[in-house]
Amino acid sequence: MKGLEQKRIILGVTGGIAAYKSAELVRRLMEQGADVQVVMTTAACEFITPLTFQALSGHPVRCESFDTSSEAAMSHIELARWADAVLVAPCSANTLAKIAGGIADNLLTTLILATDAPLLLAPAMNQQMWAQSTTAENVNSLAVKGIKILGPDIGEQACGDLGAGRMLEPDQLVDALIQSFQHLAFAGQRILITAGPTREAIDPVRFLSNRSSGKMGYALARAAREAGAAVTLISGPSVLATPAGIDVISVETAAEMHSAVMAHISKAGIFIGCAAVADYRLAEPASEKLKKQADSIQLTLVKNADILAEVAALPNPPFTVGFAAETSHLIENAREKLQRKHLNLIAANQVGDNQGFDQDDNELTVIWQDGQVELPSSSKNQLAKKLLEIIAQHYFQKSQPENNEKHPT
Repeated sequence: MKGLEQKRIILGVTGGIAAYKSAELVRRLMEQGADVQVVMTTAACEFITPLTFQALSGHPVRCESFDTSSEAAMSHIELARWADAVLVAPCSANTLAKIAGGIADNLLTTLILATDAPLLLAPAMNQQMWAQSTTAENVNSLAVKGIKILGPDIGEQACGDLGAGRMLEPDQLVDALIQSFQHLAFAGQRILITAGPTREAIDPVRFLSNRSSGKMGYALARAAREAGAAVTLISGPSVLATPAGIDVISVETAAEMHSAVMAHISKAGIFIGCAAVADYRLAEPASEKLKKQADSIQLTLVKNADILAEVAALPNPPFTVGFAAETSHLIENAREKLQRKHLNLIAANQVGDNQGFDQDDNELTVIWQDGQVELPSSSKNQLAKKLLEIIAQHYFQKSQPENNEKHPT
């Protein structure tokens, strides 16, 4: 199982002899399924060339803050939003001090200040620099802010000194990064998630469907697994890779998805209906391919079962979360759906004009009975993590003894 599957990692490389280890670190990160973009300081380029990292990562390497060809598109902000995590390795004493002080005078420190992705720093410096009280104060300040400090290790240094200050080895850093994505917010819980579109047959070769790719539902499944949950993902047709460690049930039609959900819902404490389920199906699909003869054709459609409403209406329902994809009146329509279907939460997103469906990024408004919160544009991996944090807050407000009795593990 790849521990960084589908994760977007910014690797910051600062000036220091340990920068040569960062090339191996890129390779190790990619072996674990990560998509890696490298950002270098000017000093780092004196120790190792950007071309090395470009060849290893498959992405252009950014080194300067004000590359006019990139900054016209505010690329430092795009990088900040793109990242699921930022790892700086090696992190020099200079960069450590800048981050602690909120200084943004190059691309790396600017994107660190602009991102809300987790930040991990792997210090690498002379043992005397690491022992300085100012360095200790900076490290303590960063730790209070929730920034993870990885290492340093103790050993012989390039200058010949012996002591603390060596950068951790690439495998150690990869393990620490994998662990940073894992937490136990949903340990012992069972979560059932639907994802992707459904297809409703017109004839043996044609069908009615929609633009859903399944990316949001798959991201939720991975994030729920990382949070310790036992996850079942019921997926409509999708080209996405099957997430590791997750029980995936593949379906095609809305009726098949309905049957699969009802067969597994009794074991779930939380149900997240992220699939774009077809509202209608053909009353009688043709048994043979329809020929192009008439100038027009009429199709008779009948309504499919409302999976989300049925789950919420069960005698002992799970905590039920829906999605509302809207082209207009986003909040009004989503709140009406929340109330009409008696949901615990609903995540609303605007679709159309390259928003929502089949995109890597999105933005959500999460709504509940007496409140709502905006989740600004970011990767669907980040949105999934944030949405699950909100779900956890509301879910665990319910009676825990009741939940345990209803959903034994």
